[in-house]
Amino acid sequence: MNNRAFVFAERPQGMPDASTFRMVESPIPELKEGELLLRAIYLSVDPYMRGRLKQGRSYAAPVEIGQVMVGGVAARVVESKHAGYVADDVVIAYLGWQEYAVSDGKGLRKADPSIPVTAALGVLGITGLTAYFGLLDICDPKPGETVVVSGAAGAVGSIVGQIAKLKGCRVVGIAGGDDKAEWITSECGFDAAFNYKTTTDYAAALKELCPKGIDVYFDNVGGPITDAVLPQINTGARISICGQISQYNNAKPEMGPRLLSMLVVAWAKMQGFLVSDYASRFGPALEELKGWYLPGRIRNREDIVEGFENLPSAFIGLLKGENIGKRLVKA
Repeated sequence: MNNRAFVFAERPQGMPDASTFRMVESPIPELKEGELLLRAIYLSVDPYMRGRLKQGRSYAAPVEIGQVMVGGVAARVVESKHAGYVADDVVIAYLGWQEYAVSDGKGLRKADPSIPVTAALGVLGITGLTAYFGLLDICDPKPGETVVVSGAAGAVGSIVGQIAKLKGCRVVGIAGGDDKAEWITSECGFDAAFNYKTTTDYAAALKELCPKGIDVYFDNVGGPITDAVLPQINTGARISICGQISQYNNAKPEMGPRLLSMLVVAWAKMQGFLVSDYASRFGPALEELKGWYLPGRIRNREDIVEGFENLPSAFIGLLKGENIGKRLVKA
C-alpha cells in the first residue's frame, strides 16, 4: 500500500490556490513494536490553518515547504502492535492531510462510541471547546445581556451563539449569506441576524438589532465588522478574539479606524486566546457540551466534502465562506 498525502508546496500571497499544496505518494513502512497504522476516515479543515501557512511570529511554527499539511483527523486502526489499541478502534488525532499514518500512540484519544465520529471533530472536539472557553471563560455572559457573534454560521460561531442562548442571552449573528442567517435564526435559536454581504451599513444594522447596546462580542472575522461593533459596546463589555478571517489573505495590512479608545470609554476587555491553554479542563467541558448536544439543546451542522483528493479545494472554499457549520472531508 502507498500513502497519499498533501504537502505544503508554495507559500501563498493572498488566497491559497491549486499551487499551494501538492499530493505525494510514499510506501507505508512496516510497523515496529509499540506502533499502529491508522487510516483517515474524516479530515478537518479549519480557518486557523491559513495562519499556519504564513511566515513570521505566531502562536505556532509555520508549516514548512514540503511538510505534510497539519490538521485534525478521525482515523481507524488498520493494524496494531500497540498494547492499547486493536484493529478497528477509532481515534481522534492530529495527523495532518494524509490517508495513512504510523503512530506510537502519543497524542491519540479513542473516539467516544456514544457519539458520531464526525461530532468528535466538531461540536464535541476542538471546535466546540473553542466556542465553550472563548465565550464562557473570556466573556462570562450573563442572562439578559446582548451577545453579538461574527462568523456566526461557521463551526465555532454557531456553537457560541447556542451556548449564549443557553445562558439566557439575546444573541445576534452576523453571517455571509441569507441562507446562513436563516439557518442560525431558525435552527440555532439566534434572536436576529444579518447578511454582511448585502448589508451596506453595518453600524445601522447593529443599532437596529441591538437596541440596548452590545455586552459581549465574539469575533471570528475582524475588519469592518469589528469596526462597526466597537463604538456600540456597553460599559463593562467583553470581547473574545477567536479569529480574523477577513484579514488572513491580505497581502498587506488593511487600514481601518483606530477604535481601541472605545475600550477605555467602556471599561471593556478585549482578549485573544488559544484553546490549548485550557487543555487541563477539556474533560469536564466536553461532558457539559455532550450534555447539551445529545438531547438536541445544541444543534450541529456538518458540511462534508467527499474525497481525499478534494482537501485543498475544500479548504479554499472554507476561506471563501462556502460552508455552513463544520467543514469536513470524507477520505
